[in-house]
Amino acid sequence: MEKESLSRQAKATLDLKIRHRINAGRSAVKNEIVFFGRHFSQVGSDWKLDQSRVTFADIAISENIIAHLQNDFPQDDFWSEETNDKDTVVNLQGDFAWVLDPIDGTNNFALGFPLCAISLALLYKGIPIYGFVYDFSTGGLFEGGAGFGLKINEKLHIPAKNTMEKEFMIGIQFPINKSLLEQIVPLLEKYKVRSIGSSTLIGTLVSKGYLWGALDVRCKVWDFAASYALNDATGKETYFLEENPFPLNEFHLNLPKFPYFCGETAFCKEVKRLLD
Repeated sequence: MEKESLSRQAKATLDLKIRHRINAGRSAVKNEIVFFGRHFSQVGSDWKLDQSRVTFADIAISENIIAHLQNDFPQDDFWSEETNDKDTVVNLQGDFAWVLDPIDGTNNFALGFPLCAISLALLYKGIPIYGFVYDFSTGGLFEGGAGFGLKINEKLHIPAKNTMEKEFMIGIQFPINKSLLEQIVPLLEKYKVRSIGSSTLIGTLVSKGYLWGALDVRCKVWDFAASYALNDATGKETYFLEENPFPLNEFHLNLPKFPYFCGETAFCKEVKRLLD
């Protein structure tokens, strides 16, 4: 009985720590929404060594969110695509870590195309357990994780079940190499395809039920850590084509891409069959 009591107490303590971080994460993202909108399509941009675009807004949002969270949780580990030095390796030391992409879809953001997002994930022992995604195009703040459900603007969202197969839509990020493209041609012949320039939003729209599934071969861990948790929240499946990055042990800008697909069970079975 004593061991059971200690176990319950430990679980309650962990749950409280997670909920404190969820509240802080929500606040940190919400604080940047006005700034995000004010600078949408209004900032100049530079090009990084990997030929991806970066703006002043990326850096400012990153610094603000991390400062907000570090103030409350200085013992946690933090990683942002934009503010960590390219040679910095962050080894995960504590139980909790945060992974931030301050603007996913930076090309869209800079050019005035509204499909862009803030993506923030909370990891426990290297695995995403809760995600926040601010979808600028709709003004929706998505959040959730396994056991928490999916919320949009703090209201519980139950994804609708679409049984009209002819209406199914899937998300795919391009470009894709020719050999893989040839393998997935049946998907292109069967489904309506969306490619929107934001890995975060494609995964998030799967969690919402708008997309039946998604395939993304160009993404880094900060692009999908939050939507990974959102898909867990709604019972969607996720599979990696190569190495599974979770649990993460370290962060650095030279982490490889982790191609993956996610979605309803039937979609994932179909993709696995095509790729076998």
